[in-house]
Parts: sequence; structure tokens; C-alpha cells
Amino acid sequence: MKAVLIDKVTPAQDAVMSEVQIPAVRPGWILVKVMGFGLNHSEQILRLSEINAPYIKKPVVPGIECVGIVEDPSDSGLRKGQKVISLMGGMGRSFNGSYAEYALLPETHVFPVETEMSWAELAAVPETYFTAWGSLFECLDLKPEDTFLIRGATCALGYASIQIAKALGCRVIATTHKESKFDLLKEADEVLLDTGDLAETLKTKGITKALELVGPKTVKDTMLGIQRGGIVCSTGILGNVYVLNGFDPIKDIPNGVYLTGFFSNYPTQEVITEIMDFLNVHHLSPCHGAEYSFDNIRQALMDMDGHKVNGKIVVIKEEV
Repeated sequence: MKAVLIDKVTPAQDAVMSEVQIPAVRPGWILVKVMGFGLNHSEQILRLSEINAPYIKKPVVPGIECVGIVEDPSDSGLRKGQKVISLMGGMGRSFNGSYAEYALLPETHVFPVETEMSWAELAAVPETYFTAWGSLFECLDLKPEDTFLIRGATCALGYASIQIAKALGCRVIATTHKESKFDLLKEADEVLLDTGDLAETLKTKGITKALELVGPKTVKDTMLGIQRGGIVCSTGILGNVYVLNGFDPIKDIPNGVYLTGFFSNYPTQEVITEIMDFLNVHHLSPCHGAEYSFDNIRQALMDMDGHKVNGKIVVIKEEV
């Protein structure tokens, strides 16, 4: 089969397709024929730096999510030919991921879905919508009456979060650090230019819940800007600051404000089904920015690294 295989730092222009053996099926694992997948920032981090970490299996096929068809269900109880979603659980790091024609995946992270979506639409769902869903509902307990801030909204996760929150009935305020991207956030009720120092402006907006996608770089400012009793969920790291050195929870978390975070490594069938049902009931088409064929994955990676696409990049195979 064809696959992208890396064992060292690999800029997008150096990503090449290799011929490798189709994985041999074993108990507890499912062979999936990959029909599509989304590209993710964490895969870029893997290619450009994390590949050197000792805990990464090398060589490795990147890719933390995919959609496809069960080719061999092994002892899982699934059926050959079922449509499935798979994500996380070490995919693309501890074991080979989705940048391939076939992927051998642990049955704990393969979830059957019933949908009439195209492969491109479905490929936009797994990691992005699971992370949005977990952040908004598990962590923020988002309700229709909330005034909801998305800080760093011009990314795939931001667009999905706007879509879900508006379908729920929330008032949505979105931020971006570039005025030229305001039009990309037109589904939000209000768009703010993020200067990095927004707390005083945010205090006037009555914000009750906030999704922090810029990350540690602005999370303290976000906490200062929401109402007492409000919740901030820190999920993204778009600001390229990964930790808060010297963070003092007593002084840095305002009284009566709650800080949480969402880690997407533990998807379940129940949640995947809830997401698919929500999209169906609200007649929502998953947000994605551009589609590339699998044979053109090098260009897709180059365009991701070059920030040439607004929204989720999806890579799809030809229909069979």
C-alpha cells in the first residue's frame, strides 16, 4: 500500500509516498480502508520536532484521525464494509496512523457511524468535532442562554465551535488577531480584534463561557474578562506558548471563575453518536476549508504549513 512514512524531521516539501506492507490483522485491532482524513496541527508538530522524541515509534505513519470502511474486523464484532470513524489513542505516534491506504487500529478507538455524508464531509468530523463537543459540553456545560467567547476562532476548531454554539442558541463572540479574517467569522454575533490585552473589553460583554484556543499566551487575560461564575476551557495552543511558567492558581485564577481544559485522547462511541445525531438534527454540514486527493498529500501538507487554507484541510481517496 501507499503511505507517508517518517523517521526524522520532515518539512512538508520532503514528505514522500512510500510502498509498505498492508498491516497484518491481530486480535483487538481492526484493519480499516482509509477513505479520508483531516490534517491537524499536532501532526505538523510531530513532523517538525516531536519525531525526535524517544516515545515516538519510528518510522511512523502520521495521522491522528481517519474515516473509512472496515476491511477486516478481526474479533471486534464489527462487519466488513461498515463505515467507521477513528481517532487518537496513540494513533500516528505509538502506532501507524492515517496517512496511508490502510490503517490497523485498536478496536477501542474505531467507531461505526451511519451517515449519508460524503467522505470529505465525514473526514472533517473526527478530531475537530470531538474536541469541540468535549470542550463545549463536557468542560463548559454550554447552554442556549450563555454568551460564549471563542478566543482564536479562525481555525478548524473555532469554526466548528461557532457552528455548534449557534445551533444550540448561544450568543457567540469570536476573536481573531487579523482584521482581514473578520469575514471568516461572520456566523458569530460579534467579532473582536485580539490585541492580546482584551480583558477590559471582554468585561463589558457579559461573557459566561469561554473557549480559549490561543492557549497559555492569553488564558489569564481571558479569565480576567469573563463574569463571576463563568468557565474558561483552555483547549488550543495557537499562540505557540505551551505552558505557563510561574502560574499561581491562587492569584492568577480570579475569584469565582473556573478554569478547565479538554484532552481529546479518550473518544467513546456514545459521544461520537451524539455528535453525528446533533449534526443530523440541526442539518449541519461539517466545516472544512479545502479538499486534496491522497496522491496530492504533499501539497496539502505544504499548504497547511504555509497557512494557505482557512479551516480544516481534508485528504480523500477516490470513491470505490
